[in-house]
Amino acid sequence: MLPRAASFFKNTENTIYGDNITMKCAIRFCGGCNPRYDRGKAFREIRDEFVDIEFPYAREDEEYDCLLVIGGCSNCCASYDQYDVKGDVLKMWDESHLKNIKKKLSAIRAEQEDD
Repeated sequence: MLPRAASFFKNTENTIYGDNITMKCAIRFCGGCNPRYDRGKAFREIRDEFVDIEFPYAREDEEYDCLLVIGGCSNCCASYDQYDVKGDVLKMWDESHLKNIKKKLSAIRAEQEDD
């Protein structure tokens, strides 16, 4: 069994990973009861590629440009309706979704830059 994702990111709440932040995309992990891949590794890969996007843990008292829900299996059961999201909610539940999630984040970032 893989460790829960939250253990990977003890000091990342509201951390900015680049000097030129273009948008804020909240992260919501599932509970990790039955992960089929390393969700923490997937998140780190996304975060490291998109250094101009802030990736805080989702909170109910903040507004976000988008929300990335990272589930560990095909149930992708993490709730997210309680968050204030202006744009898209992106969901992944398999490592094979990484490429598509990156494409979508790039497109959302491009839209933000055009506004």
